[in-house]
Amino acid sequence: MLAEARSAPTVVKGQRADEALYRALADKLRASPPSGIVTIARGSSDHAAGYLAYLVTARTGQLVTSLPMSIVTLYRAPLKARNVLAIAVSQSGSSPDLVEPIRAVRAGGGTTVALLNVEASPLGEAAEWAIPLRAGPEKAVAATKSFIASLAAEARLVAHWCEIPELVEALPSLPSALEDALEKDWSHGVEVLSPAERLMVISRGLGLPVAQEAALKFKEMCGIQAEAFSAAEARHGPQALIGEGYPLLIFAVRGPAQADLVALADEMRARKATVLLAAPADVPSRDLTLATTGSEDLDPIAAIASFYPMVEAVTRARGMDPDQHPYLSKVTTTR
Repeated sequence: MLAEARSAPTVVKGQRADEALYRALADKLRASPPSGIVTIARGSSDHAAGYLAYLVTARTGQLVTSLPMSIVTLYRAPLKARNVLAIAVSQSGSSPDLVEPIRAVRAGGGTTVALLNVEASPLGEAAEWAIPLRAGPEKAVAATKSFIASLAAEARLVAHWCEIPELVEALPSLPSALEDALEKDWSHGVEVLSPAERLMVISRGLGLPVAQEAALKFKEMCGIQAEAFSAAEARHGPQALIGEGYPLLIFAVRGPAQADLVALADEMRARKATVLLAAPADVPSRDLTLATTGSEDLDPIAAIASFYPMVEAVTRARGMDPDQHPYLSKVTTTR
């Protein structure tokens, strides 16, 4: 797991080989703008799809919906897919609940895109556009480099599709920013979180998918009951759980949500919760330092890169092997 997480900068650098493919798809989407956009994914890939949804909607105002796949696979609903764009995100491309909706959208006249790590897969064959993540074989049960590759691929697609010059210009420096992120010292987080049995992971906006991914990793690797919330949601019912000593990991990446997240950290410290605020170096109250990139839109990718080595260390500190799991398998097939 650790070795694969550390390979992320090389993986992202390799995606430059497909620049022409991204540009061709972007040209097609601008020439025939979709009337609706849906994402199709599960697990870590669904968190990655959430990043795409935030990025597209924030930049264009166009709504992006996460498709409940059982609508197709179980309820057999006839999708009205004409002029719909469906984007599936997957590591293996094998699960029927991804393949069947993509086939349904394509048959209904929609545009289908698969961001996937295994091109020669049922999903790769079903989609009109198959874009390789280029993460290479992922042997660890926990997805790391493929998640980072998914975020980077989505950012590359949106940068060209929405014609965002500053994002296009920032992408070449992302691998070096990831290298910086992987070298950040998050050992304090290992000390604080190793004894935890429950915790909240909080962010907002583009950072929320990273919080969701972090919470999943705490559950599946460390056996910690972790839940992800936006800062706005946490201020409603979930805050009833937060008392003295309750652990919170807060991702305060740059952007319009950062001030609110830093303020929430201060509020929870006043309540004597155990707060780990992950923020860039210019935030004095931070507990963990986040690397920054050439664009605020890319900062969440660097944030999760710093998180993965920490959660791997937390797993080991709790006496568990992050590379062996009695219940989880690398590929899950569901309908």
